[in-house]
Amino acid sequence: MRIYKMTATFGKLEHQSLTLEPGLNIISAPNEWGKSTWCAFLIAMFYGVDTRAKTTKNVLADKDHYTPWSGSPMSGRIDLNWQGRDITIERTTKRRIPLGEFRAYETATGLTVKELTAANCGQMLLGVEQTVFRRAGFIRQADLPVTQDEALRRRLNALVTTGDESGAADRLAVQLKELKNRCRYNRSGLLPQAEAERDALEGKLSEMESLEAQCKKMKLRIEEVKSWLEQLYNHQQALAYQEAEENAARVAQARETLEQGEKDLTEREVACAKLAPREEAEQKVRDLRLFREEWNAMQAEVQRLPQEPEKPQMPQPFTGMEPEEARVMAQRDARTFVEAKTTKTPGILMGIGIFGLLAAGVLILLTAYAFAGVAGGAAAIALIWGISEAVSSKKRAKNLERKYGSAQCRLWEEPVDEYEQAKVIYEKDLRRFKECSGDVEVRMMVLRKKRDSLCGDQEPDALLDFWQQTVAQWDGYYAARREVAQNRKHFETLQAMVKPVEKPTKPDHLTQSEAETAQLLTECAVEQQRLQNRLGQYQGRMETLGDKQEVEAQLDQKKKRISQLEETYTALTIALETLNQARSELQRRFAPRITKRAQKLLSQMTGGRYHSLIMREDFTLQSGAGEEDTLHDSLWRSDGTIDQLYLALRLAVAEELTPEIPLILDDALVRFDDVRMKAALDILRDVAKNRQVICFTCQNREKQAQ
Repeated sequence: MRIYKMTATFGKLEHQSLTLEPGLNIISAPNEWGKSTWCAFLIAMFYGVDTRAKTTKNVLADKDHYTPWSGSPMSGRIDLNWQGRDITIERTTKRRIPLGEFRAYETATGLTVKELTAANCGQMLLGVEQTVFRRAGFIRQADLPVTQDEALRRRLNALVTTGDESGAADRLAVQLKELKNRCRYNRSGLLPQAEAERDALEGKLSEMESLEAQCKKMKLRIEEVKSWLEQLYNHQQALAYQEAEENAARVAQARETLEQGEKDLTEREVACAKLAPREEAEQKVRDLRLFREEWNAMQAEVQRLPQEPEKPQMPQPFTGMEPEEARVMAQRDARTFVEAKTTKTPGILMGIGIFGLLAAGVLILLTAYAFAGVAGGAAAIALIWGISEAVSSKKRAKNLERKYGSAQCRLWEEPVDEYEQAKVIYEKDLRRFKECSGDVEVRMMVLRKKRDSLCGDQEPDALLDFWQQTVAQWDGYYAARREVAQNRKHFETLQAMVKPVEKPTKPDHLTQSEAETAQLLTECAVEQQRLQNRLGQYQGRMETLGDKQEVEAQLDQKKKRISQLEETYTALTIALETLNQARSELQRRFAPRITKRAQKLLSQMTGGRYHSLIMREDFTLQSGAGEEDTLHDSLWRSDGTIDQLYLALRLAVAEELTPEIPLILDDALVRFDDVRMKAALDILRDVAKNRQVICFTCQNREKQAQ
C-alpha cells in the first residue's frame, strides 16, 4: 500500500495537505509544527476516533485533544494505492461524532469501494488490528519499547512461529472450554444445577428439622407472652388508680393558682384605671421613638457637614492687588527686566570713551595738546556715563529678580494664574457649603419645633421612658387577664378529667410508665398474634414439605450424580491445561526469529558494537556489547542506545507483521548520535525499497544526511 496525499482538518491542522513520495520520505519541521498531529490523523482515518474514551486529569481523549482549533468540524481525506487500485477514503464529523461519517471510493471514477467500511477500514487496508499497527508499523520516540498485547502476541504466534493459521488449536481449546462450561460455568451448567438441587434437598431436610424445633419453641413462647400480658394489665390498673389520685391533687393546686391570679388582676385593673388609655400611650411612644431617630440622624448629618473653605490670598509681590492689575505690573516689570539685561547703550558709551582716550594719547604724541585735552575730556565723560548706565541696568535687573524670586520673567505671572484658579475653586466650594449648611439649618429648625410640640419643657428621653412604663403597665394587665383565663380553663379541664378508679386486685411489682405499659401491651398483643400465625405457618409448611424419608432418598441419588460430574470436569480441566501448555511452548518459539533479525539490524545500526540480543516473551530486551561477557537489560544502556535497541526490534516486528504497508516514524531518531543516525537512515532506505517509509523529525540532520 502507498499513500499519495493527506488532507486534514484535525487539531491545529486546518485544511492542510501533505504529499508523500514512494520510498523514504523525511519530513523535517520544528516543534509544534504538527508532526505528531499528522501521525494521530493517520490512525484516526484508518481506525476512527474512539468516542467512548473519556478525558481524565492526566490524559486527553483523542476526540477532545484533536478537536480543530478553528472550531470547524473534524474531517480528513487520504489518497492512496491499495492492491493496485487508486482509492480515496474520507471521514467527516457526523452530528457530534468526530469522523463518524465514512466514505471510500475509486479516486478516478468515484465508484464506492464496498468492501471498505468505517469499522473495517484499518483492518482491510493495513491487514492488522489497531493495537498491532501501533506496535509494528507506527514508531514514535516516546513509544519505542514494545509492550505486551494479546493481538500482537496472537499475530506473531500465527504468522511467525508456527505458520499455522488454521486455528485448529484454538478451536480445540474452545470445544474443551465449552464442555467445561456445560459442566460448570458460574451458576449454569450440569454440575452447578446438580449442586443446586442437592443444596435444595439438604435445605429441605434442614428446614424440616428446624420447623420441628421452632414449633416447640413457639408454643413455649406463647405461654410466656400470655403470662406477661396478665401482669401488664394489672400494672395498667395500678397506674390508672395512681393517676386519679394525682389528678385530684392537681385540681386543688389549679384552684389555688386561679384564685391568686384573679386577685392580682384586680389590683392591676385598679392601677390602670388611673393611667392614660393604652392607645394614647403607644402612639406617644411611637412618636417619641420616631423623633429620636430623626434627631439622631440629623446630628449625624451635622457632623458630616464639610468645613467652610478657606479664602485664597494674593501671593507676594501682588498683595492687595486685583489679578488684572497684578498681571499688568508683572508684564511691565518683565519688559524692564529684559531691557536691563539686553541694552547695548552702556557698552557703546564705554567703547566711545576708551576710543577717545586712545585718540587723546595719539594727539599728545603729535603735540596737539589743545585737541588732546578736548578729546580726553569727552572720552572720560562717555566712559563714566557708560559705566554708570551699566551699573544702573544691573541694579534694576537684580531688584526685579529679588522682587519675584526668579530670574525667569516668563514665570512671574504664574502666581496670578494660580490665584485665579484657587479663587474659582473657593467660590464653588463656598456655594456648596452654603447650600448644604442652609438646608440642614432649616430641617434642624423644623425638628426643634417638633420637639417643643411633643415634649414641651421635658426631655424627650425622660418622656419616652414615662410612656414606655405606661405601656408596660397596660401590657402587664392584659397578660394577667390572659393568664387568669388560661388558669380557669386549666382548672375546669382538670376538674372534668378527675374520675373515680378502683384499686388493682393483685400486687403490682412493675416499674414501667403508663406510655411504656401501653406500648408493651400493644407489642405483646401483636407478638401473641404473630406467634400464633407463625406457629400455623410452621405447621402448614411441615405438611407441604412432605415425607422426610423420601427426601433423604432423593438426596443420596443426587450426591452420586454430582460425584460423576466432578470426575468429568476434572478430566476436561487437565486436558485444557495440557493444551494451553503446548500453546505456550509454541508461543515461546517466536522470539528467536524476531531476535535474529533485530540483532542484525542493531549490529548494523551501532557499527557492529552489539554482538548479541535476546528478547523475552514479554518483549523486554537484553543485549551484549563486544567487550561485555554478560548480557544486560536495556535499562543499563544509555537513552540513545535504548532507542536503537527497540527501533531494531520494532523494524524486525514490522517486517514480519506489516511487510507491505507504510512504516511511520515520529522523532524516532532524535536521541541517536550522528553516526548511528546515518546508519539507521541506511537501514530505512533499504526498507523503503519495498515499502513506503514516512519519517517525521524535528531536526534537519536527517534531511541533510539523506
